[in-house]
Amino acid sequence: MNFCPNCGNPLTPGQAGGRERLVCSASCGYVYWNNPLPVVGAIVEYENNSVLLVQNVGWPKEWYGLVTGFLEGGEEPAAAVLREIREETGLEGQIVEQIGIYTFYQRNELIIAYHVRATGPIQVDPTEIQDYKLVPIDKLKPWPFGTGLAVKDWLGRRMIE
Repeated sequence: MNFCPNCGNPLTPGQAGGRERLVCSASCGYVYWNNPLPVVGAIVEYENNSVLLVQNVGWPKEWYGLVTGFLEGGEEPAAAVLREIREETGLEGQIVEQIGIYTFYQRNELIIAYHVRATGPIQVDPTEIQDYKLVPIDKLKPWPFGTGLAVKDWLGRRMIE
């Protein structure tokens, strides 16, 4: 954000809330807090031995990740993750557990991750998902950022059990 949405003047670095933030140069009082966006994500266990990974539209061909989506106003995170799975893959899910909450600094998101078991035929929404793959759980490898941290924790718990 470069300009104040209240008065249109440029935003400049300044102090607010004990940190440097962008504030209105005309001192109208506006502060750009840049709060992280709440996102839900799911490790979708499918057919008891695989995890469904999806490739969002526009991603490079080698990138696959968890089903994710934004939490909508007035929506509970658990309901949101089941909605996202249904909308993006056509699957019906049942939450097994909440895995954790993860900060994704690169995208300024806060991810609430769940383990979900899903059933039904996979029917991706082509406006959101360009490809998917099923990865056997014993072949699943976490990635070092975002939802990959949830995969790492989930795999770690499975090894302990």
